[in-house]
Amino acid sequence: MDRLVYTAFSAINEKAVERQAIVNEMANVSTIGFKRSFEVALRSVKIEGPGFSTRYQTSAVARDVVDLIPGALMMTGKPLDIAMQGSSVLGVQASNGELAFTRRGDLRVNNAGQLENGSGQIVRGQGGPITVPLGFSVNINEDGTVFGRDPSQSNAPPVLLGQLMLRDASEMPLARRGDGLLAPVGLPPGSDFTSGPKLPGLTANAVEVSNVNAVYAMTRMIEHSRSFESQIRAIKEAKSLDESGSTMMKND
Repeated sequence: MDRLVYTAFSAINEKAVERQAIVNEMANVSTIGFKRSFEVALRSVKIEGPGFSTRYQTSAVARDVVDLIPGALMMTGKPLDIAMQGSSVLGVQASNGELAFTRRGDLRVNNAGQLENGSGQIVRGQGGPITVPLGFSVNINEDGTVFGRDPSQSNAPPVLLGQLMLRDASEMPLARRGDGLLAPVGLPPGSDFTSGPKLPGLTANAVEVSNVNAVYAMTRMIEHSRSFESQIRAIKEAKSLDESGSTMMKND
């Protein structure tokens, strides 16, 4: 009975990682530019050491690679809102100063006159942060070029302010950092990567919503809860059988 309880309890512990991933996805269903990434499966692992050679235990196998399947577009009409096309990602400056990437495109001009996204990360241009002169209106083209115009000078041509750091990640797997941003797999923290064969681009005046399917995430949560309940029932049944066996031994 102890072995049955141990096996069931191990399965509960290993599936805790999957539960955390599902909860994280459900919490980010409405987060702009969020990408699901964590896939968890269970496998049987042979337990080495003294005892029977038939001892196996469940072990969780995780795959933390970001799924860049685009989410639905939400047209906002705001000139600073952008939605990355295909496998394009946008370079930003993380809170620790490192280069990282994101799909979040709800941009704005901060108090220092620099472009940042809705999470407060500074948007990186090809030559560093993009600064917008005070009072200028901003337009962003599909290739990532940023133009500014002084509203007080209607006849003046637009001024080139910078070029967004866009990269095609179709051939570069990305993993989620601790701060929620994306980073290339296998490279040191803060590293840039070579853009893929596809031309990175964006859709202006729109943002991309999360690519998490709320119905699918809820279904997975229900399946996980049922699996948890079945493991608990196995432990309770093992306890009941053990108590019945002890009672029979006492009566003898």
